[in-house]
Amino acid sequence: MSSLINTSRPPVFCPGCSHERIVHTLDKAFEQMDLDGSQVVIVSDIGCSGLFDTFFNTHAFHGLHGRALTYATGLKMARPDLKVIVTMGDGGLGIGGAHVLSTCRRNIDLTLLILNNFNYGMTGGQCSSTTPREAVVGSGFLNQLEKPVDICQVTAAAGAAFVTRTSSYAADLVDQMVAAIRFDGFSVIDMWGMCPGRYTKRNKITPKSIEADLAELPRFRGPVMDNQRKEYGSAYREVAARLPAPARPANVEAQFQPPASSRQEVLILGSAGQRIVTAGEIFCLAGMTGGWYATLKNDYPITVLRGHSVSEMVLSPQPVDYTGIERPQVVVALADEGVGRRKKMLARLDSDTLIIKAAGVTLPETGATVQEVDFKAQKIKSQDWALASLALLARKDRVISMEMFKAALAIRFKKAILETAMVLVDHVSE
Repeated sequence: MSSLINTSRPPVFCPGCSHERIVHTLDKAFEQMDLDGSQVVIVSDIGCSGLFDTFFNTHAFHGLHGRALTYATGLKMARPDLKVIVTMGDGGLGIGGAHVLSTCRRNIDLTLLILNNFNYGMTGGQCSSTTPREAVVGSGFLNQLEKPVDICQVTAAAGAAFVTRTSSYAADLVDQMVAAIRFDGFSVIDMWGMCPGRYTKRNKITPKSIEADLAELPRFRGPVMDNQRKEYGSAYREVAARLPAPARPANVEAQFQPPASSRQEVLILGSAGQRIVTAGEIFCLAGMTGGWYATLKNDYPITVLRGHSVSEMVLSPQPVDYTGIERPQVVVALADEGVGRRKKMLARLDSDTLIIKAAGVTLPETGATVQEVDFKAQKIKSQDWALASLALLARKDRVISMEMFKAALAIRFKKAILETAMVLVDHVSE
């Protein structure tokens, strides 16, 4: 197989940078494995190592700093047939440390090439997670206060099944890369090299000194025996294949003629505990029984039984490309918390919009048509106000009809709850 180097964008690094040697070594590994560019994905992030995806005629994905392994995991799960290579500097390694640990735990079939030159070379030579304490770097004394990460010990402890520590100048680096890429699981190669543009201007480092430093560290060379297990993607597909097929979404048949013929937008503004989201679901189901497309967006805080709750629904005879709502046909205002979330919108409305407002709720000044309903006087509980409001809409033949509404209730609820809902609908008056 011929070289996969991109001749229209050949690798260019600072003179003496070990990254350039790694580019050509990786290319030789591809040739030795007889890999075509269509069989390989190179995933990179930011930094000098982030240039790798442009230097090869392969599939490529270039993403955010430290996040390369997350993209690579998705790619490998979707396309297990591809060889997925991740290039990451010691900068991205530190920034994306949690993603490294997650990938070690999973043992997914990726190869992580760490281009370790002990500093953020592209941005000024600041200290990274692997900078030695005694090094002189562009960020002052900070590295003197930290213990550098031994990424091989970390990844092995986290579950990586294949870990190698080596020099970027090792004579057998091609063979080490081939072994890592062929390994069926997560493989890591920590390659120590030089950054002549930044690091070596202040720190004496040579290929020989790298070899000497490596010799003093625990040796990592290939498979980690205690971490051998089935590759994540294969195990996932095996387990998933034994599970029963999930039920398909319920099919909502078009049964009725909707009262309107054009796109309809509806807002429900309430508070936690008023079952606003459930009402939004029922409204969308009602629209679907009329053969319409439906979208639902919900807005609520993380608190339980406190705070606003807002549902935005769009019904349309055509597919809904944009789900935003600017001038709804109907607004249901059931609590001040929800109204507070859409004050500016309410102020812009004109008489074409109907607002169904629960008694006691305060609205900003608005040009909309307002109908106040005293649910308390009708002895309707607060948690049922949203459902009662939809019943009022259906009774008015506004956006949805009563037959559409009742069909939606029958889809959403069963037996006793359905009976209770139907009693509520019949009880509601204007």
